[in-house]
Amino acid sequence: MGIIIGLLANIAALYLANLWVVGFAVSGGWWGYLIAGLVLGILNLIVRPILKIISTPLILISLGLFLIVINAIILWLAAQLTSYIMIENLIALLWATLIIAAVNFIAHLFK
Repeated sequence: MGIIIGLLANIAALYLANLWVVGFAVSGGWWGYLIAGLVLGILNLIVRPILKIISTPLILISLGLFLIVINAIILWLAAQLTSYIMIENLIALLWATLIIAAVNFIAHLFK
């Protein structure tokens, strides 16, 4: 059940970021959201823990703010791996990252 909630949260987060962030777009309709959400979920499952372990000193020094950078890297990787996510600039990446992180935080409260 937690995997389905995580996937739905990723899809909802991508949809909200697409609506609210200029320079961030998800193409392909609902199919594009589904594929992008799956890719984002797989990257969060596999790559994110590795990045967190490698960058533990930076996370501690920045009091956790470096986690935003890790989330931005994961979103950028998802955009590179799928043609459904388009990010025009760094500001769009940052805002989309913050929206996705907020939605996923709220979703984790329901898991």
